[in-house]
Amino acid sequence: MNDHMDSRAANVMRAVRYHAFGEAEVLQVESIPIPLPQEGEVLVRIHAAGVLPVDWKIRRGLFPMPVQFPHIPGTAFAGVVAAIGSGVSTWQIGDPVFGRSTKGTYAEYTTAAEDAIACKPASISYEEAATLSGGATTAWRAIVSEGQVKPNERVLIHGAAGGVGMFAVQFAKWIGAEVIGTAGPKNVSYVASLGADQVIDYTSERFEEIVEEVDFVLDTVSGDTLARTWSVMKQGGRLAAIAGLPPLEKAKQHGMTLIRPGIATNEDLEAIAALIEEGKLTVHIEQSYALEDVRQAHVKSQSGHGRGRIVLRLTE
Repeated sequence: MNDHMDSRAANVMRAVRYHAFGEAEVLQVESIPIPLPQEGEVLVRIHAAGVLPVDWKIRRGLFPMPVQFPHIPGTAFAGVVAAIGSGVSTWQIGDPVFGRSTKGTYAEYTTAAEDAIACKPASISYEEAATLSGGATTAWRAIVSEGQVKPNERVLIHGAAGGVGMFAVQFAKWIGAEVIGTAGPKNVSYVASLGADQVIDYTSERFEEIVEEVDFVLDTVSGDTLARTWSVMKQGGRLAAIAGLPPLEKAKQHGMTLIRPGIATNEDLEAIAALIEEGKLTVHIEQSYALEDVRQAHVKSQSGHGRGRIVLRLTE
């Protein structure tokens, strides 16, 4: 604990950074200055950070976005407001929050726009709250805000046990849809426990031989799975794809509406927090790692086929 006190007194923090694209070995824990919140921002002392699949894709240079080196990975976090920038009236020092930062979250502190965070639900831990941005928020945008799933619609969720899929199943059931999920054999009963009406083990069954007339598909897998999905959808159905860009021509040909879920709003975060407080949404952490074990966390994330989300612990 003394180390932390000493480092904070000197206005430095531990942060994971990399100086070039590469495999997990490029990730290093370094001491860097604590950032200052700018106008409209808060400084958050991070308790836990979410490890998202997009984080390793960016690290390997696979994601079409400009990266400035050295780069601090991560966008999802939960923590406590430690300082407030000018013009911020929504938050006070000491408020427990969760949300999204564009400044990197694999660090002891980050700054975030005041409207990119929400109050952490009291009923869940900081580690659980760190899974919400990029997991629950992506599912919410896909199923609720943009997908506009309706009661009794038939919804197919590929990768239903993953960090997005697990929330998508629960949101679709909360709306009153009929939910079909695909998952590996180890996760079939887990996806059923989330409320799915039907779970297909993709290693032993082909979903296109079982499912038909689907109104809405959330694809978190892409590739061959997506290619086989067109045949099970209703004419005029909706497809939300988050794993890769589906071919627009293919969608047009099939008369489908394509949805690319956008960035979550503060209202999305608050709606998700409210569902958690009402006990209508459960969160599952697959594994939690200390900051020093960030390379292992990335290797685990890269292996795929997990259940729930991976998080980094910033406080012991």
